[in-house]
Parts: sequence; structure tokens; C-alpha cells
Amino acid sequence: MKYSVVIVEDHILLSQALAGLVADFDKFKTLYVCKNGKELLTRFKDPKNIPDIVLMDINMPIMNGIETTAIIREEYPQVNVLALSVEEDEKTILKMLRAGAKGYLLKDTEKSILEHALEEVIETGYYHTKDVTNLLINSLNPKKEASVILKDREIEFIKHACTERTYKEIANMMCLSPKTIEGYRDAIFEKLHLKNRTGLVIYAIKNKIFTP
Repeated sequence: MKYSVVIVEDHILLSQALAGLVADFDKFKTLYVCKNGKELLTRFKDPKNIPDIVLMDINMPIMNGIETTAIIREEYPQVNVLALSVEEDEKTILKMLRAGAKGYLLKDTEKSILEHALEEVIETGYYHTKDVTNLLINSLNPKKEASVILKDREIEFIKHACTERTYKEIANMMCLSPKTIEGYRDAIFEKLHLKNRTGLVIYAIKNKIFTP
């Protein structure tokens, strides 16, 4: 018995090449190929067309791989989706995995790795390369930014800066010279990695220093 594989790829020559490649694997057979997600889901209406694995491209017309994978996860949970794409962008990879893909491979993957990935998906339910595994770990445990400690006078300045007062007016309210206030501003911008007053207001609201 061979496991069935469907290839969803909008480039005809590539889809045919993949179909031939999969057909050469001992444990797998190519059931059919589709040009996009909509065509695949239409074929799925016939139970005979539902495969064990879908090799899914991402960038396709009409319905892309991420949309299609999310629908498969909800309506056909027994089908394993293995992404096969040229996209190396981390955000795209994470979107595809979160949509329900059981693995992610690049199209320049070697034949032996593709075969191994298909086998792993059947046996364990997923296949992740080392890079994808690290990406998933980092997405679950994002690096925390170093906490910034603001002095009381800096916080007071920030609160004033969130109003329509000019720096000269802020200097008068804080009983400081305009030059000193400019020093506060520059030091805070550098400490918080900000470029302008607008960014400071957004930071203050986000960190509950100022309530509009």
C-alpha cells in the first residue's frame, strides 16, 4: 500500500516534475495535481480525491496556500499539509505553520530530504527542519527587551511632553532652563530608541505613563 500525495502548484512544469518525483518514492504515489487552493477544495468534494498528504505551494492565484491550509485543518483534519515553497521569510513560514501545515520545505530541497519529510509526516504527524524548529521556539519564547528604568524627573518630563506645551513652557513648569529640558529630551529619546515627540507619546500611552 502506498500513501497518496496531491501536489498544489501553479507552475505546470514544476508540478509535473514533483509528481514524477513523488511517484518514484517507494511508499508514495501521486494522486493528482492542482493549480491552486480553490481547485484542490473542489476536488476534495469527492472522497476518492482526499489524499494522505498535500504538498502545498504558498503563492498561488485565486486561493493561496495559507488560506487553503487553514480550511483543510478545519474541514479535513485527517489530511497532512506539507508546505513546499520558495518563500524564506520568517513571517510567511510562521503563518503557514499556524494555518495548520505539518512541515515547511524550500523548493530547492534535495529529493532524499523530501522523501524523508513525507515519511516523517506519515509516521509522526509533522516534519520540521532545524531552522524551522528554532523559528518555532523563538516565536513561542520571544526575546524580552531589556527593561528601561526612568527617573522621576524623566517621567515628569514625558507627561508634560505628551501635552501641547512647548519645550520652553515645560522648562518653566519644571523650573529648569530650556537647555536642560533639551538635554532631558535627547537623553530620553536615546534611552527609549525614539526619534521624535510623536514616538514618545505613543511610548507613554503604551506603557501607561500618560493617559490621553
